[in-house]
Amino acid sequence: MTDKAETAATAGAPAPGPALLPRLLRKYREEVAPAMREKFAYRNPMEIPTLKKITVNMGVGEAARDIKELDAAEKELAIITGQKPRLTRAKLSVASFKIRQGMPVGCFVTLRGARMWEFMDRLVHVALPRVRDFRGISGRSFDGRGNYSMGIREHLIFVELDYDKVSRTRGMNITFVTNAKSDQEAKELLRLLGMPFRN
Repeated sequence: MTDKAETAATAGAPAPGPALLPRLLRKYREEVAPAMREKFAYRNPMEIPTLKKITVNMGVGEAARDIKELDAAEKELAIITGQKPRLTRAKLSVASFKIRQGMPVGCFVTLRGARMWEFMDRLVHVALPRVRDFRGISGRSFDGRGNYSMGIREHLIFVELDYDKVSRTRGMNITFVTNAKSDQEAKELLRLLGMPFRN
């Protein structure tokens, strides 16, 4: 999908064709947006909150001792998200951890458009149910501005990874950025999109 098509899909403009629309985006347009409008009585369709971007961050503290760990984390994050990661560098030097300012200590990607919708679809319907003894995720990790953050202890829950080729289990942080005006609206948006909140 081209950048123009992704922008159109995100903004709610007519897409080139139904076959190109991610499944979760189609659900948002057909089910979630009308339900949100009915519950919160939005007067204008442009007021209905939507997902703007998803940031996936993977810290690699071992990179201070072995740079190969960072390379492996980059490759694995690229496989999971379908997008090349950018490096996260240390802002301060920490002698006890042998970390100097500017040293790469992790990687992250920012997903928008079709990749964002497809990643969330895979996360909610495939990856999270693979978590051992899964009982839902906390509904309290909102920041007061309509954004939600969650942590994953084992990135091996993503089926895109080849278990035999992964050297070590890594955790990751995922942040969902919405344009909702309140945490209540953001939580309802994510819940309708399939996020399995337990409280």
